[in-house]
Amino acid sequence: MILAYDHGLEHGPVDFNHYSIKPEYILNLAQIGGFDAIVLQKGLAEYYYDQQLPLVIKLNGKTSLKKGDPVSRQICSVQEAKDLGASAVGYTVYLGSKYEPIMLRELGSIEEEAEELGLPVIGWMYGKADSSYSARVGLEMGLDAVKIKADDKLALAMEAAGEMPVYVSGGNKTTHQKFLENARNYMEIRAYGIIAGRNIWQHKDPLAISKDLRKIIYPS
Repeated sequence: MILAYDHGLEHGPVDFNHYSIKPEYILNLAQIGGFDAIVLQKGLAEYYYDQQLPLVIKLNGKTSLKKGDPVSRQICSVQEAKDLGASAVGYTVYLGSKYEPIMLRELGSIEEEAEELGLPVIGWMYGKADSSYSARVGLEMGLDAVKIKADDKLALAMEAAGEMPVYVSGGNKTTHQKFLENARNYMEIRAYGIIAGRNIWQHKDPLAISKDLRKIIYPS
């Protein structure tokens, strides 16, 4: 159960309200909401992270301003992430983009550095591939875990991932009931967990939906 808050670089402030635009508010929510970790870009970690819960730093990123085939290049080293207190690092690959080889090669180098420094690597496997293909790419790349988007191939994705943990994205904002129903379905097909952002901190009661999600991921 991981709270994602890397949206500011990717989307700009359009996703945020008066509360969620404040990083300290989100860090407090992650703590009291029972999340197992939080995902930040390096700048937020440098200014706001206080080591009260495990940190995942995204090592690459892009804005939404440039159109065409997406490419997200590395903007933070594994060493810098570790120095900022990260327990793991993340990297996004847009499969099917004409820049896919650049991102895969960069991810391979990151894995080597991360292994030397003892940090797990989570791959955000996005783009044109379905979830089963995305999960398999993560396994073939030797990632420690992947985050994928839900689709009609999600059950197959869990098989394609083998022993590698699979996190499912919380996705775009939906209703309270639909988000929890989706989460329940993901866990029933043996997802390792959920990495969600907007469906938590865009909710009218973020703490309530956080607690409801935790009951699904940790039912006992």
